[in-house]
Amino acid sequence: MNSIIFNKDYSPHFSGHETFPLRQLWLKKAYDAVEANSKGAFTSDDAIVTFGVGKNMVSSIKHWAVACGMIETKNGYQALTPLSKKLFDINGLDPYCEQYGTSWLAHWNLAGLNQNGVRATTWYLAFNHINEQNFSPKQLLDAIKEYLDKKLPKTSVSLNTLERDVEVFLRTYATKPSATVEDVAEPMLTELGLIQVGLSGLYEYRRGPKSTLPDNVFLYALIDFWNIHSPSQKTLSFESIVYDPGSPGRVFKLDEDSVAERLINLEHITNGRYIWSDTAGQKSVLCLKQIRLIDALDIAQ
Repeated sequence: MNSIIFNKDYSPHFSGHETFPLRQLWLKKAYDAVEANSKGAFTSDDAIVTFGVGKNMVSSIKHWAVACGMIETKNGYQALTPLSKKLFDINGLDPYCEQYGTSWLAHWNLAGLNQNGVRATTWYLAFNHINEQNFSPKQLLDAIKEYLDKKLPKTSVSLNTLERDVEVFLRTYATKPSATVEDVAEPMLTELGLIQVGLSGLYEYRRGPKSTLPDNVFLYALIDFWNIHSPSQKTLSFESIVYDPGSPGRVFKLDEDSVAERLINLEHITNGRYIWSDTAGQKSVLCLKQIRLIDALDIAQ
C-alpha cells in the first residue's frame, strides 16, 4: 500500500506532547489564547497563568492545537486556522468545545490523510498500518521500529521517545480499569470509543458504525482525503474510501456497510453534488460539483 509516511520527503514526528494526552477544552483554550495574543500565546511570561498549568503542559497544549489543525505558525506568529474559526468562534459550530463532531475532527487531523499533514506518526501508523483487531503496546512499538528501519535506516530515534509516544497514544483513546480518576475524565478522544482494553489485556479496535460521527464530519474527511489522494479525479472508488491508508473507513474504523450507508446518503445531504454509483458492480462516488472543504461542515446540520 502506498502511504504518505513512506514518502521520501516526510519527516516522522514522535514527540511534542510532553507525555500528556489531548485533554478536554485544550483546543478551545489554545484558540482563545491565540485570538488574544497571536505572538506570545504560548511563550509570554503570562502563558502559564493564562492556561493555569505548568510550562510543559503549555507546550503540550500548543502541540495538540497544531497537530489537530487548529493553529498554525505564520511569519513567527501563531494564527488561527479556518477550521478552528469555524468551530470556536462565538458564532461557530461548537464555541464551547462540547460536540462530538469536534472530537472526531481532531481525531481525523491526527490519524487521517488531510491538508494538515501527518504530524502524529504513531497515530497515522496505528490506524492505517496495524491490520490486526487486537494488539499489545509492544506490537505497536515493534511496528513503529519496523517502519523506521525502512524509512530512516541510518537515523535512530530514542527508544524512550517511542515508548512514551506509544503510551500517550494509548491513553488518548483507551482507559485501563486501573486508571486514576484524572486519567478517565480528561482525555478528549476516549469518548469516541475507537479503542478499548479487552479482557485479555490487549487493546482492541472497535470497528463498525459510529453513531456519534456526524454526517458533515464524515463528508469533511471524505473531501479532505479526496483532495490529497486523487485531486484531479471526479470519481473515487468505494474500496479506496474504505481501505486505503488515511481513508475515512480506516481512520474512523467503519465497516463496509457503514461506509456504504453514508455514501449512499451523500446525494441527499449535498443536494446532488456528490452521488453514489453502483454500475456493473463497480462502486464509487462521483463529484458533480465540488464542495469547498471548510464548507462541508455546514452540511447536514
